[in-house]
Amino acid sequence: MAAEILAQAGQTVTVYEQKPSLGRKFLMAGRGGLNLTHSEEFEKFLPRYGAAEKFMTPLIESFTPQMLRAWADDLGQETFIGTSGRVFPKMFKASPLLRAWLLRLEKLGVQFKLNHHWLGWRENNLIFKYENKEVAVAADAVLLALGGASWPRLGSDGAWTEILQNKKIEIMPLRPANCGFQINWSDIFKNKYAGQPVKSVALLFNGIRVPGEIMITQGGIEGGPVYALSTALRDAIAQYGSAELAVDLRPDMTEEQLTKALQRPRAALSFTNYLRKAISLSSPAIGLLLEQPNRAELGRYSPPQLAALLKSVPLTLTGTSHIERAISTAGGIALSELDNGLMLKKLPGVFAAGEMLDWEAPTGGYLLQGCFATGAAAAHGIINFLN
Repeated sequence: MAAEILAQAGQTVTVYEQKPSLGRKFLMAGRGGLNLTHSEEFEKFLPRYGAAEKFMTPLIESFTPQMLRAWADDLGQETFIGTSGRVFPKMFKASPLLRAWLLRLEKLGVQFKLNHHWLGWRENNLIFKYENKEVAVAADAVLLALGGASWPRLGSDGAWTEILQNKKIEIMPLRPANCGFQINWSDIFKNKYAGQPVKSVALLFNGIRVPGEIMITQGGIEGGPVYALSTALRDAIAQYGSAELAVDLRPDMTEEQLTKALQRPRAALSFTNYLRKAISLSSPAIGLLLEQPNRAELGRYSPPQLAALLKSVPLTLTGTSHIERAISTAGGIALSELDNGLMLKKLPGVFAAGEMLDWEAPTGGYLLQGCFATGAAAAHGIINFLN
């Protein structure tokens, strides 16, 4: 986005990319459908940025979700609003949009230098490693958009943190965001259910309730509702060493309705078959219930006791999944290091944008919107600097 705005303003722009091709993480983001932004009102949209809301507000007000949709439409990639309010290209995938975008940039004269790994500065020149040689590049202004540390094989490996710290730039520790969490499953449970979803549940933590579907992994859980709560869960684990997440296995039924359904005679049915027949509980959901330390006693629970547990099955989270597997990254360049044009105050002429800044947001279109908005803001900051 920054390259496009700068080129349209008549600037000579060169994009340096350490991978053999462009937009690898953008393509990964669109693997299950490219969620560009969200259609909700600003009153709900802006608080999604949590502690960085004040910082992000003027940036997103300057490059709004409506502007992002208009930009995609102008590239021939018309968008639509899904039932959840999320915005997608009608083609749904990222690749058609990326191809149209790169073609536009080429027509604007933007040059691309692939397989260039940034090493830092030497005598005010940018130094890149290219084909086992060092290449020095002089620039009137520089925009760093190097990502966080999730999915490093796609290019965002976090190696830039040391370079900037050596320049006395404050870097907040990089942490996984929109991530899965670790749970000490029993061998029986993880061997049987890893890779399977538990559908139509609701997660509860600190008074926040998020419905959806979770995925069982060998080491814990993932999924949309987990990602939505990931900031609060991650911070609780950092403070207390663990976090207790509650799972409502039947959010479509009240506790009273479950109690009534569970008063049905069990007869000769096993406990698991009884749960399947009485309340239509799926096999993975039953397995989740049976991960409780007192599993041997559950069959003797009264209907009210069992109903209460089904509405709030406790899971102890012991840690986050590795940052390499996280959807995005928290931490990065401290926002106090930037001026209003996203220039580093200690490095005049050097700007930064995207995920390498210290902001985070949930999935749902907020991440890409934030990246586009910071890129646009940095581009305008560079134009003002050069003028």
